[in-house]
Amino acid sequence: MATVNYAEQYSRALSQEFPYVLNFGKLYTTPNNKTYKVVDSKTIKIPVVTTSGRTDGNRDNITSFKRNVDNDWETKDLTNHREWDTLLHPQDVNQSNMVLTIQNATKVMNETQKFPEMDAYCVSKIHTDAVAEGVVDDTTTLTVDNILSIFDKYMEDMDEARVPQTGRILYVTPAINTLIKNAKDIVKTINVSGSATALNRTISRIDEVEIVKVPSELMKTVYDFSNGWKPGTTAKQINMLLIHPIAVFTPVSYSFASMEEPSAHSKGKYLYYEESFEDVFILNNKKKAIKFNVSE
Repeated sequence: MATVNYAEQYSRALSQEFPYVLNFGKLYTTPNNKTYKVVDSKTIKIPVVTTSGRTDGNRDNITSFKRNVDNDWETKDLTNHREWDTLLHPQDVNQSNMVLTIQNATKVMNETQKFPEMDAYCVSKIHTDAVAEGVVDDTTTLTVDNILSIFDKYMEDMDEARVPQTGRILYVTPAINTLIKNAKDIVKTINVSGSATALNRTISRIDEVEIVKVPSELMKTVYDFSNGWKPGTTAKQINMLLIHPIAVFTPVSYSFASMEEPSAHSKGKYLYYEESFEDVFILNNKKKAIKFNVSE
């Protein structure tokens, strides 16, 4: 029996959801995803161009010419190949009053499994790549007394590295978010709206840097993805990640998503199957746009 391939519309629908359902949605929608493309089934070749600097001019003589520009390629290979499938008997659909449908099943799988897994993979892969490129974790114990000064040091380092000031994002665990709200030197503006008992104590930005609160279970250095996702045995806690989206490349390619009607092959059941090739990479020459605070 012919299959119906939902890959194109499914991929489009998920792409529209990513910025809103993923904690690291802004990293999954980095402008780099439109700049760099997969050149074959798994390889991305990122061009790196370098030039020499300028020299003093000479009004009296013609000096020799030489090539002062060069290029190289930063190669990335997609290795994260994921799949999911399920059988569903037509009677299960009918007897559940249309609750247990493929549409509902994939919706729940996305929300409870796929999206958290993508978050976990994103932050842990960025950490792995950054460490491999020489980025050193800050292991300072964060407190209400020092958190702003540490943040200021991260910002200073990025300023020195010419990382764009606009667009930086600070990802924090709920506990670190509480420290920021109660930081010693922070200036708070209390907004009262609706009634005298409604106080808005939300701090969503520091120095124009957006703060994104992420559950601590999705801020680990290592995960086990053998079945779904769970923190690895050697995982450390990521407390803060200050990053600019220009530092990462997050290709997501849905190569196949299809459903078969009940048949003899599926023993009278609906058969749904999807697979994707996706990955997360840092751009090596943008590694200074990444800062981690990590604890055991």
